[in-house]
Amino acid sequence: MLADLAFFSFVELADASQHGAYNRWHQLDHRPENLALPGVAWGDRWARLAGPEAESLSDGTFGGTDYVAMYWFRSPVDESVAAWDRLGEASFQWGRGPIIPGVQRSLLAFFRPVKGYAAPRVLVDPDVLPYRPNRGLHITLTRYAEPHGQDAHSYFGWEDTRLIPKLLEVDGVAGGWTFSFSHPQRHTTLPFDGTLTEQPGELRIRVLYLDEDPVGTAAAIQRAEHRISAEPDAPRQAGEVLFSSALRTIIPWQDW
Repeated sequence: MLADLAFFSFVELADASQHGAYNRWHQLDHRPENLALPGVAWGDRWARLAGPEAESLSDGTFGGTDYVAMYWFRSPVDESVAAWDRLGEASFQWGRGPIIPGVQRSLLAFFRPVKGYAAPRVLVDPDVLPYRPNRGLHITLTRYAEPHGQDAHSYFGWEDTRLIPKLLEVDGVAGGWTFSFSHPQRHTTLPFDGTLTEQPGELRIRVLYLDEDPVGTAAAIQRAEHRISAEPDAPRQAGEVLFSSALRTIIPWQDW
């Protein structure tokens, strides 16, 4: 497996005029510093699609999400996250830290990778997908009130054996990963204290890597998911979808 722990951050910018400054900071400073850490296997960030053509669903908590960031951590994960933690404090002391006016983070949490999938046409192993160039992601965040109940168990099995294999047939879907919630971020020095009250497993994320136009691919994903979910043997959705949206890859300088 590529890594034993993943981190997700959902970010909203309260001041729309700060997108350029935020992107420059993240991609020219923050992300390179993080990627240089031996315990960080990979990390990237994507922008949420906007406009009437974007296929998107979110509840009030995540309705304003502008960006999603994701990092993968190598074992031993405690040491890897501790080094990442120290970098956050060091960058604050340099005056280049993540405490940025107007940045609101609705999700700061660690997830355990469950399983990776690669479409046969892309040839690479699922572990390679994060390193493979992509044009965006389709990400779904779901809450399960009974994450170890029978309904959740049945749904996870159907998702693994029926839904995701069919989504891999959608043009533009290169592969994907599923993740199960472990714990919120609690930084040892900076004022990042996840407000999540969910228990391990109550949240689940599905990420699909896209190598065609995210707008068209997201619409095709939604159609395919609705069609497959309507099949007679499909179980009912055991959770509540909190966020489901396509995200586009950020092209440095061009998108600032």
